[in-house]
Amino acid sequence: MNEPIRILLVDDHPMVREGLRARLSGVPRLEVVGEAGDAAEALRRLDETDPHVVLQDVGLKDSNGIDLVQAMLARRPALCVLMFSMYDNPEYVHRALQAGARGYVLKETPASEVVAAIEAVVAGGTFLSPAVSRRLFRSQTVRPMLTPRESQILSALGRGESSKQIAKALALSVRTVEAHRQSIKRKLGLEGQAELIKYAVEHAREAP
Repeated sequence: MNEPIRILLVDDHPMVREGLRARLSGVPRLEVVGEAGDAAEALRRLDETDPHVVLQDVGLKDSNGIDLVQAMLARRPALCVLMFSMYDNPEYVHRALQAGARGYVLKETPASEVVAAIEAVVAGGTFLSPAVSRRLFRSQTVRPMLTPRESQILSALGRGESSKQIAKALALSVRTVEAHRQSIKRKLGLEGQAELIKYAVEHAREAP
């Protein structure tokens, strides 16, 4: 689109809105056309400003942010709603997307990522902050992705066993166990041994 992307900011904290406006004001193609601090004001401003994108917090003091997404889309089905939240809880993300939001960005993200998210949803795509994507991925059931042997090794790691102990228990070489550990990390999007161990401990009860 050649015209500026019109943005409505919805957050019940004035300082957050002020910060957002400041972060977006220097981007040539973006224009913040309005702000709202609650659901009722958001719906009024939606009609007054005719935005392309609503950048909205998940939690509003007077209402459920997910319900507001549905209300706005009922009025304007073509509207792009982008959630802007401090929470990366997978349940919040799922509910927001099911309600019709096009993306979910964390408040801690740099301005460049917020801009990328806005441009992505306006172009017809979706956008999730990388941290949100990782959390969503890890919240899913991982067993079908892992081989039975990898699941055994993940379970053993969760019990605090070393590669040497696992190799002995499963009649494998230590090198083979290490190869399985690398495969598990790759499949689960984990970086480093510390993340692997943390994940294994947190999911130890789920492992077969």
